Amino acid sequence: MSGKLLRLVCTVAVAAGAGVVLVLPPAAAAPGPEPGGRTVTQQLTDLQRLYREAEKATETYNATAEKLTKQRTEVARLDLELARARRSLHDSRVAAGRLARQQYQGSTEISAYVRLLLARNPQQALDEGHVIGQLARERAETVGRLTENEKKADGLARAARKALDGQLSLAERQKKDRDDVQARLEDVEKLLVSLTPEQLAALAELEKKGTDEAQRQLMASGVLSSERRPSRKGDRALKYAVRQIGKPYKWGAQGPKSYDCSGLTSQAWGRAGTPIPRTSQEQWAQLPRIPLKKLRPGDLVIYFPEATHVAMYLGEGMMIQAPRTGENVKVSPIASYPILGAVRPDQRPRRL
Repeated sequence: MSGKLLRLVCTVAVAAGAGVVLVLPPAAAAPGPEPGGRTVTQQLTDLQRLYREAEKATETYNATAEKLTKQRTEVARLDLELARARRSLHDSRVAAGRLARQQYQGSTEISAYVRLLLARNPQQALDEGHVIGQLARERAETVGRLTENEKKADGLARAARKALDGQLSLAERQKKDRDDVQARLEDVEKLLVSLTPEQLAALAELEKKGTDEAQRQLMASGVLSSERRPSRKGDRALKYAVRQIGKPYKWGAQGPKSYDCSGLTSQAWGRAGTPIPRTSQEQWAQLPRIPLKKLRPGDLVIYFPEATHVAMYLGEGMMIQAPRTGENVKVSPIASYPILGAVRPDQRPRRL
């Protein structure tokens, strides 16, 4: 597979107040048809689509993997609680067995009432009666604990079985998601190996022109004209991300040797003391959103309508990202892909 994996920015949608700014690369720069009948623009469009499909499949895999991790934790917790409940049940059954033997062995004893009538010392008999009553209550409590522990153990056993079934189902889904990612990447590789070096060079040039024009229009719009300083945690997250520059992209990876896009951002903010969701889609769905005109270093920029890519804003119109298979963590123009919006992991919730 070529080490240069390509993506064209066709449009960049930027939320600026109530409006939307569309940034379009120049259509006139597209080369003419290749001998095979497809233009470089069409080839690049195909490649972009395949990369987006692979990235979407990767984020689906990541989401399933995160759910599976949580489910395994829940299974382990329930197993531990079930083991404790079974030990308590065993102790309750031992106590209940001892109670049954005591009742059987003492079945011919004179009742406490008769003992009181025949006693030479009524007070002593009353004291003994109090003890007998206490023993009766303890026996009732023993039976109650046995019944309660049996119910608890049965309930936990059912919950543990259900959790285990869920884990097995997620594990099967994870395998299917993994196979889907592999299939998408194989499609990318097939397209790349079918291209000549000249075609690859033309694709790279077309991509660069599109990105440069999109970046020029975005910066000229003034949306990012006001630079801001990062927060303390944002600065720590940014410094972590900068230290990862040059490390390879690997789908499903969260470091320390390689990353995918959301693996980089989630690890950076986690190291800064603010854990965030694992996937770009959940980062977009759960983290506080901010307008691009308020963007500051350390904030996260989300890309594509499906929120399938994420990068960290560096400042001055640049971002740090883990792009895709075959590339390394690097600094890129913020307009390299269609922008969906931005989020700030350490944004304080508004007071009502």
